[in-house]
Order: sequence, then C-alpha cells, then structure tokens
Amino acid sequence: MMRKLDNRGASAFEFILVFVPLFTLIFAIFDLGRYAITMQSLRTLASAGARATMIRCYTPDVVNNTSPSGCIDIDTYLPVANRKDAAPFLFFGGLTPTLTVGSSPNDLTITASQTAFRMLMPIWGTSLNAPNASTKIPF
Repeated sequence: MMRKLDNRGASAFEFILVFVPLFTLIFAIFDLGRYAITMQSLRTLASAGARATMIRCYTPDVVNNTSPSGCIDIDTYLPVANRKDAAPFLFFGGLTPTLTVGSSPNDLTITASQTAFRMLMPIWGTSLNAPNASTKIPF
C-alpha cells in the first residue's frame, strides 16, 4: 500500500512565490506613477511661475535694459496660495515645492523643485529623488 505524501504548506509556499513579485510590481507601478504626477505638476508650476513673472515683470524698464535681473523675486509674482492652485498635488503631506528664478542677459529660467520627494521603492536608488523642472523664457 502506498503512503500519501504530506502536502501541507505547499499552497502557502506557492502563495509566497507569487506574492513577492506581484506586490513588488504593484508598488513599483505606484511609485513610478507618483513620480510622473510629481514631474507633471512641477512642469505646470514652472510654467505658472514663468507666466506670472512675464505678466507682472514685462515692463518698459526691463525691456529697455535688455536684462531681466529685476524680475527675480518670484514670491511677489506667484505667492504660495496661487502655487497651490496651479499644482495642488505638490503640497500633499506637508511638502512645499520651491520656485527659483535664474537670470542671464538673454533669458529667465524658472525652476520648480520638490526637494523632499523620495521614491518609496529602494530599487530606484537616489536617481529619482528631488525632481525638478524648469521653463526658460528668452528675453
């Protein structure tokens, strides 16, 4: 008479074999989606900052001097309340994006960055942490 093999625990082992790759894939998709939304929001915020700067800063004095150096105070042109309207996703969890304006004799560069952003999955390393996006306005 043949003895019956003991199969207890086989389904638990199979579950673990499927569970680990499946949930790794799900969390990786979630993490990359979060990164994509953050990058799009940063691009939107940089564009809103550029738009506000050009609307309020495009004066005859600046145009005649051919230097946008008087336009670097972005907080005057786009306060935090308006930044939240432009890109609300960036302010979740107490995060605050920063807008900086760099000027050269020929253009303004508005850069939006989220320095506190961190990827959840360690498989990405630090290459995707602290994303930023910029908009360049020729003068």
